Amino acid sequence: MLAQWNNFFVMVGGGAAALAGLIFVAMSINHEVIIRNTTHRNRAINMLTGFTAIFMASGLALIGNQYLEMLGFEWLILWLIATIVFIRGYVIALRSGMSSIGLNMPRLAGGTICYLAEVIGAIFLILGYTSGLYIAAVAIIVLFAFLISGAWLLMIGIYQDLTK
Repeated sequence: MLAQWNNFFVMVGGGAAALAGLIFVAMSINHEVIIRNTTHRNRAINMLTGFTAIFMASGLALIGNQYLEMLGFEWLILWLIATIVFIRGYVIALRSGMSSIGLNMPRLAGGTICYLAEVIGAIFLILGYTSGLYIAAVAIIVLFAFLISGAWLLMIGIYQDLTK
């Protein structure tokens, strides 16, 4: 069953790695602004963590001769950590009050739902349900949109800080 998903995970993992690299380059160019602003710093951490988690989840899915239940266990640990990093970073950014760009409850809820859907997909796999792959796949695709828009909000926030 997992072999049918190879192309999906190769594509998603490669895309996540490329986007994480682009974000890292953008961060290194604007590191002084990011370091000084709690919102930017936590958003950058969240973007890198999200793309790294997608890359790692894809890599784990491509390990040969692996039982779906074991993949589910690996994903459960990975996505729980990523979920905690996301929620923690978002809450810290909200409390800092340094930049309000894109810091709202719909974005927090949407991102959290994506991460929790990954956790649910992992639990389904642990329980032996292949539908966990479909849940995780849809969540990854939607999470990509949240991460890309978050990266855009980071760049907008940095630009605003540079023009002050």
